[in-house]
Amino acid sequence: MTAARPAPAGHTAPSRPDVPLLADESPAWIGLGSNLPGEQGDPRAMLALAREAIAALPGTRTLACSALYRSPPFEAEGPDFFNQVLQVQTRLPAPALLQALLDIETSAGRQRPYRNAPRTLDLDLLLYGTQTADSAFLTLPHPRMTQRLFVLMPLAEIDPQLQVPGQGTASALLARLRITDPEQRCERLSSPDARRYPAEQSQRGDERVHDTR
Repeated sequence: MTAARPAPAGHTAPSRPDVPLLADESPAWIGLGSNLPGEQGDPRAMLALAREAIAALPGTRTLACSALYRSPPFEAEGPDFFNQVLQVQTRLPAPALLQALLDIETSAGRQRPYRNAPRTLDLDLLLYGTQTADSAFLTLPHPRMTQRLFVLMPLAEIDPQLQVPGQGTASALLARLRITDPEQRCERLSSPDARRYPAEQSQRGDERVHDTR
């Protein structure tokens, strides 16, 4: 996939006014990750930048934000990653939302010199409502989300009973992964960057996952 041209340093990617918004909102879950500093700051600062840029997308509002998590690179080398999951409501169609995430990555200096390379910012569209897709550009649910502890832990923190289409609940998938891949490690961090959106969050969001394995 080819992302758009980077925005100037310190700026978020421009919105795409040519994309028509849907009449109704859809929930979506987005995975955030960073293990390299960018011009805007260290990996934590890069995640903060991403949260702000996502919240500023047309027709999009943030409902919930998990705590920060730290994990070693998955099937790769390099510094530890900082990870997080956002739940949003959006009127952007799924392909347009994914393209917007790619634009934000590019504006943050994301490069792809080789597979699983360290990165200033990594944004994954994990779920878009109950929609499924399988194209060269977009796959829903994200094809590797159930294999990654750093995705399932923050996802289950936001909503343990969230259904991943065709695969089960976030909490059940998390429990299964711990059995099938016990060597994976992910630590939940206590951080001022971890925040909730109580006025709009799902009622299920009160259930939390507190696991620092």
